[in-house]
Amino acid sequence: MSRKGQSITLSVSDRDKAELEAIAHELGMMWGERPNISKLVEAIARRQLIIGRNHDWSETRIRALDRSIRALTDIGQIEQAQIIAELLLERSELSLPLRAEIERFLANLPPPWRLEIDRYILRQQPFQLSYQDAAGRLWNFTVRHAKVTPHEKRQYLDCWCEETEGNQDVSELVHNWCLRLDRIQEAAVIPVEGEWLPNLDRIEVEMHLTGGLAFAYQAKPEDIANDWLADGQRVRRVVRRVSATFWFIREVMQYAPDCIVVSPENVRSRLTDKIKSLCRQYNLEIRD
Repeated sequence: MSRKGQSITLSVSDRDKAELEAIAHELGMMWGERPNISKLVEAIARRQLIIGRNHDWSETRIRALDRSIRALTDIGQIEQAQIIAELLLERSELSLPLRAEIERFLANLPPPWRLEIDRYILRQQPFQLSYQDAAGRLWNFTVRHAKVTPHEKRQYLDCWCEETEGNQDVSELVHNWCLRLDRIQEAAVIPVEGEWLPNLDRIEVEMHLTGGLAFAYQAKPEDIANDWLADGQRVRRVVRRVSATFWFIREVMQYAPDCIVVSPENVRSRLTDKIKSLCRQYNLEIRD
């Protein structure tokens, strides 16, 4: 009577055996309720599974994929970032610090409501959300345009909302809100009917750059004009579309006095008030 199969003995450590069983379980190669290493070996022998090198990816490729995780996360494409992170963890080329960082990312994935917001934005579906501000007050917003944007190492939802009460920006931008993602209330995001707007409200702000900043300045996607004034004083003129004066003024203050806001007057006056307040803090004389 012929034997149905030949037996072989594998000499592997307990750790390697556990890894082989995990692979067999993942691929559905089972004997009853237990993973079957024999089926795994048989599938490899029959070339039903492809065996490839797991240590031939260049450092450049690893770095590019790692950066893509960050970029996708910044724009709210969390599911795509998760796929790339899991792909990288399968590679043996990863350094221990990078592996630990990716594992932390996967262990702290955004909650379901955040993924739902990403889907609404992708589908251009208006939605409502509840938000708790820094003072603990609860707000409800009807969102008709939104994008996830990093501001100073935190992620925010920059959005156009029907509600304007409490907004302290200039009148042209009172529909624009900048909401910290970690303050959006869980299980309070629902779709609504209506139109999805093509963009946030924006105003054009003109500023003049002088000194070294005029030469070092690098144009941004929001800039619609970037040229030198014709007066021979080496002054760079930049016109930018701005959706929130709060973040714009914070940026400009970093480069004073080499950055001068020229127009519109309501933005210039806000910056002037901030500079006057700073002077008072340092007991400097202000001449109106």
